[in-house]
Amino acid sequence: MPVLYSNIIGKGEPFLILHGFLGMSDNWKTLGSQFAERGYEVHLLDQRNHGKSFWSEEFDYSLLAGDLGNYMDHHNIEKAALLGHSMGGKTVMEFACNNPERVTHLLVADISPKYYPPHHQYIIDALKALPLDKVKSRSEADFLLAKHLHDWGIRQFLLKSLHWVEKGRLAFRFNLDVLAEKMEEIGDSISGTKSFEGPTLFLRGSRSEYITDQDLPMIKQHFPSALLETVSDSGHWLHAENPREFLKYSLLFLNR
Repeated sequence: MPVLYSNIIGKGEPFLILHGFLGMSDNWKTLGSQFAERGYEVHLLDQRNHGKSFWSEEFDYSLLAGDLGNYMDHHNIEKAALLGHSMGGKTVMEFACNNPERVTHLLVADISPKYYPPHHQYIIDALKALPLDKVKSRSEADFLLAKHLHDWGIRQFLLKSLHWVEKGRLAFRFNLDVLAEKMEEIGDSISGTKSFEGPTLFLRGSRSEYITDQDLPMIKQHFPSALLETVSDSGHWLHAENPREFLKYSLLFLNR
């Protein structure tokens, strides 16, 4: 079974960080370095069909959690602290509920265990409309994407995954065709009635609607020890919009 690509920073207790939908490990490089400075061996992972990891036609949270377990086995990590954002948050929740003995601390960034209806179609449509066979530069790709995606921040996030496959040919690192087909699975709830009773922190953005107060009973059902903190002046990309506060809450939790 292929092993997920990762960037490993620092030495100490293993701390694995998983990005969100259409993201990659590089999104977490700055914060990952700050965690490493505090004595953690930080593993920034690319999930399947993202970044430099393998592509697959199969994609659901059971498989993504299995990829995480396979990665830990490959690197001889018996247990670790886990942090996941959005789609990555669903992955670490699924893994923790099925492998509680392998998780020391669980951090979930701006996602709850519930089902989310597909809501990224406008991004998928914009990406599919981009004529990559004709685009000659990142700035040209940004100009063309802007016709469909007016949010500069979202465009910059997506363009991080744009790379030169060879001279004169650009491509995205994520597997757009498969991910477009798997929108229902990406919004899926975590499976079954299993729970993780270990230390758990949910972080939500103050301007985000991904975690609401109405989600708390379901969160507590799966994660009885869960704490919830709100990162001020931030939306769904709370770790990028207010990294200082995100780091503060995370370290306070990890050091409890």
